Parts: sequence; C-alpha cells; structure tokens
Amino acid sequence: MRKFFSPRQLAHAPARELHNGGFTAYAETPARAETILRAIGGAETPEDRGDAAIRAVHTDDYLDFLREGPARWAAAGRPGDAMGYVWPVVGRRSLKLDRIDGQIGRYSFDASTPLTAQSWESAHASAQSVLAATHAVLDGERAAFALCRPPGHHAGADYYGGYCYLNTAAIAAQAARDAGRQRVAILDIDYHHGNGTQDIFWDRGDVFYASIHADPASDYPFYWGHADETGTGDGEGATLNLPLPQGSQLAPFRRAQDQALEAIARFAPDLLVVSFGADTWESDPIAHFKLTTDDYAVLARDIAACGWPSVIAMEGGYAVDALGANVASLLSGF
Repeated sequence: MRKFFSPRQLAHAPARELHNGGFTAYAETPARAETILRAIGGAETPEDRGDAAIRAVHTDDYLDFLREGPARWAAAGRPGDAMGYVWPVVGRRSLKLDRIDGQIGRYSFDASTPLTAQSWESAHASAQSVLAATHAVLDGERAAFALCRPPGHHAGADYYGGYCYLNTAAIAAQAARDAGRQRVAILDIDYHHGNGTQDIFWDRGDVFYASIHADPASDYPFYWGHADETGTGDGEGATLNLPLPQGSQLAPFRRAQDQALEAIARFAPDLLVVSFGADTWESDPIAHFKLTTDDYAVLARDIAACGWPSVIAMEGGYAVDALGANVASLLSGF
C-alpha cells in the first residue's frame, strides 16, 4: 500500500487548548505523526497540487482567513496562538468584520483549535497528502493511506474546530468526483462525529456519508451526529449516523460498521474514503470506546472485503505511545 505524508505537516504545533474548563497542553501534537511514521515504515512525500482541489470544498474567504489570521492576531498585539472567545450561535450572517476577534468566531466553532502561523502550511500539506493518496487510487492502486495531520473531518466549508482546518476526507471525495467517479462514499470510524464532512455533503446525493461514533448526546461535537440526521434535498438519505454509547467494544462497533457497509453497498460507490480515527482505542485519553489494537485489523478486513478502491485518511487518536501500532493494525487489514 502506498502511504503519503509531508514533513511540512509537523510545523503546526499550538501550545495549549481550552479543555474541560482549563488550559492544557495541546493534544494533537506532531508526535502523533512521528510515531505513526515509525510504525508504518515511513511514507512518500506528496507533490504539491496547489489549491484548486481545496477550493472545490472550502470557501475562498475562509481559506484567506486561515492564511492571514495569525498575522492579523499578532498585529493586534496579541500574545500566543490565535483563539476565539465569542461565537454566533444562531443566524450566522455574512458580515464584513475587521477585528480579528470577530473573524475567529466567524470561522471557528470551539476553543480547542488554536490558529498558529504554521497552521495553514501544515493543513495545506495534509491536503496534499490526501490528494496524493486519492490520485494513487484513481490511477489503479487498490488502497492508499494519507497520514493527515492536522486531521480534517470536523472542518466545514467555512469553519474549523476539533483540531481540524481543512476537511481532507471531503477534499478526497470531491477530487474523485471531479476526476469522473460518479458516486463516492465516506465511512467515518473516528470516535467523534465528522460534523464538517456531514455539513459539506448534507444536501448532495452523489456522496454518501456514514459515521460510527460516540453518541453526541454525551460526547463532542454534541450538535451533530444524531441518528435522525439523514440529509436534505438531493442529499436526503445520503447521510447515515450510527451513534454508540461510551464503553462500546468490538462487537457493537462491528455490527454498526456492517450496517454502514450494507448501506454503502446499496449506494454502489465507485470509490470509498475511510476517515479513520484511532481514538476509539481502549485507553485513548480523550475518548471512551474499548477497541483493542487487534480489532482494527478486523474492521479493516471487513471494509476491504467489499472490494471498493479505498483512500484512507487519518483522523484522531491521542494515545501517542499506542498510536503507531493501532494504525499499522488497520493498514494490515487492507
């Protein structure tokens, strides 16, 4: 299996985040990628394909903000990483706001995702990794892996959060569509619901989104991922959410994944994007499922048995010491 990662993805390294009422060390560290690389034997450096595929998913004003926001934060005399503290909870309007504080609230949805001077460089490189994996599959590879860091599935077309700035799974899916694949499916098996991915394809019928995740009644991101969210307009029925309770082990997770794979099979995709998060592991510090390292190979074999060309995009997983083994186990199943 071909694997892709750019060293530029290590540059993004916020100092801290707001978590459970206090500031703590940022969990989505460069060490996550480094331990994965050691476990999987390294990866190819992707070529830079520019911004066109990114702009096919994200709005121009949002991308401009990601590039320019940190410098504007520093110019305003603010120390540290750029972080929001006020958000429009209803009726988001397209206002032209000059103050950086208002812009951060406009383009983000939480306080756990600081913006640094290196965030755009790393997020852009992460998108290049998933594009390289996508084109490898489009060119005939059975499966390819993109070590996406920062991850992507919480980022919407015009907002960031949940450690995510550019939605790599959505970028992969849209790139496949633009390359002529008529129907693309996304299977999200991260502990947290991929709210950004759901939002991007919410009213579209050409991309099917299925997610298995912790019940948002108890877990982040809370406001998305409930079982009754199924899409709208042309996308009605093209979203499938399968929330599970905290403490879920392999058996219920596998049953949910089988349900998702059956729905994807009915959709009959030309290509599958797998958003994989190893934060479903039994001892992840910020999640509460109970999958073991060996379980990931089981889940991957079930996916691979369906026979769809597959792009695997890395999402979460914060138990750094075990992360490499967990990712290697998943890839072994493909």
